[in-house]
Amino acid sequence: MGAGTPASDPGVRMPRKLPPYCSEDVDRYGNVRVYLRRPGRRKVRIPGVPWSTEFMDAYRLALEASGSTAADQRGRQPAKDTWRWLCVRYFEQCADFRDLDPATRRARRRTLEDTFSEPVRPGSADTFADFPVKRLTAKALAVLRDRKRATPAAANARVKAIRAVFRFAIADEIVETNPAESVAYLNTGSLGHHTWTVEEVRQYEAHHPVGTMARLALALLLYTGVRRSDVVQLGRQHVSGGWLRFTPKKGSRRAPKTIEIPVLDELARVIEATPATGRLAFLATRPGSKSSKPYTSQGFANRFRAWCDEAGLPQHCTPHGLRKAGATLAAENGASELQLMAIFGWSDPKMAAHYTRQARRKKMAAEAMGLIDLGRSEYKDVPLGRSSGTKSQKRQ
Repeated sequence: MGAGTPASDPGVRMPRKLPPYCSEDVDRYGNVRVYLRRPGRRKVRIPGVPWSTEFMDAYRLALEASGSTAADQRGRQPAKDTWRWLCVRYFEQCADFRDLDPATRRARRRTLEDTFSEPVRPGSADTFADFPVKRLTAKALAVLRDRKRATPAAANARVKAIRAVFRFAIADEIVETNPAESVAYLNTGSLGHHTWTVEEVRQYEAHHPVGTMARLALALLLYTGVRRSDVVQLGRQHVSGGWLRFTPKKGSRRAPKTIEIPVLDELARVIEATPATGRLAFLATRPGSKSSKPYTSQGFANRFRAWCDEAGLPQHCTPHGLRKAGATLAAENGASELQLMAIFGWSDPKMAAHYTRQARRKKMAAEAMGLIDLGRSEYKDVPLGRSSGTKSQKRQ
């Protein structure tokens, strides 16, 4: 039932129980509306049929906007051996979870808490929060994945988070197997962030000349291959003897590592030609001012988007796309997997292998295209589209 559904319609029945903080109102036309009501906050209307995907998505957004997580059940103690009980135990006791970067940890917690309010069946008042852990089979977990099928990346994030919880549960001797390992990731149908083309880089450079903060940002991203979370912390204190040395923020709590890469001549030229930069960071919000401070990761992303807009570049041009462009150029110019891992800080060769494989494929295609030449064919008398001979001819 959604907006405009008469309360008197005998063919429509509301579920017996609504999610936490939800209640029904009947307007003056007899239409039943569902609202989120939290003490001290304005009521928010939740559209859609209660427990439907549309309804639950709107419900979660309303909860987050009011300063709550998915079901905001922190006030009550979870029943032992239930899904919520296991997740709370994971949040409080799992060393791997605590070692995640704060932003990653918050996202992981939101993803898992989001599953608490999911009904075990469409229209059911029973949610996964109170579902027994021992009954969480791969089939049951696939239901949680498929509730996010419309957004495959979010569905896969659920699977990844649930797998981590069960790995902790195995180590803590709560369960013996990880049923989430049998739940496959969905095909996102996406190649990820767009890789900048040379033409797009040139277009950006044409609009933002050397000496501007915008040009410095591009040079730092392209010629170091760092993530946006790292580019905002880089400063002159990280440069010594023509080398850039820093510890990437990602994974620094669990397994910190030092990246050492030479400062390319072009990057050095841009840095020296940019007169006003921050004291401890190359990229500053108000360069040259006493109130200047380094960008946050999200703040830089917003500012870089504005610089791209000024250059007339499409929305798919992002900071991470420049990292991919650097990896692509390095691989195409002959960088090995180990060299790519050293530059970009990858501990797993899988990502490096992806770029070298793509580079080899491109090189082989360039070399092989010249072989599509009718003048060089050994079968000049065979018409196109016909076989090279009959069975009897082959036997002869």
